[in-house]
Amino acid sequence: MKKTLITMALALCGAATFAQSNNSFGLKGGLNYNGNGDYFDSAEQAYENPGRNVGYHLGIYGKIGESFYLRPELVYTSISSDYDDDTFKMSKLDLPVLLGAKLIGPVHVFAGPAFQYILDTDYRGVTINDVENDFTVGVNLGAGLDFGKLGVDLRYERGFSENEATFVNTNITELNGDRIDTRPDQLILSLSLAL
Repeated sequence: MKKTLITMALALCGAATFAQSNNSFGLKGGLNYNGNGDYFDSAEQAYENPGRNVGYHLGIYGKIGESFYLRPELVYTSISSDYDDDTFKMSKLDLPVLLGAKLIGPVHVFAGPAFQYILDTDYRGVTINDVENDFTVGVNLGAGLDFGKLGVDLRYERGFSENEATFVNTNITELNGDRIDTRPDQLILSLSLAL
């Protein structure tokens, strides 16, 4: 499954690079804010502790089209989520395939599916089972601004596939057999540079 995801991403990005002249290819990166449970409670806790639930992403993208466009991306994402003063970390490869439209001036909107392959999970001091499914599907919705070769966008990502990790072999009795939902529920702020 991992090879299929990578092959698909490279093919999509390659098509964007070698297609018509109004298409582009570039680099992107930024910060992710991951919500746990009630999104607004998580945001309030993040305001009190700014490093809480913050992760990052780095990747490449291709863009096919001008007024209406297709934008495939291949992104490495590191997510951090705090549970009872401990941190659950997850790294994954994301492949959003976005359809977008320019609105007015530099403003554009986009939406599309996001295919995710989970690379690793870690909960400090606790052994966890692997997540149920390494490959999951979600959705990205967002808006952005383009200033020549530079771009900035803000998007919301939510996983569709139910996916959980189970704590095992822990000395903390309250955690034995407990599960946490590993579906992404995050705000993503990205900067991009067209090459």
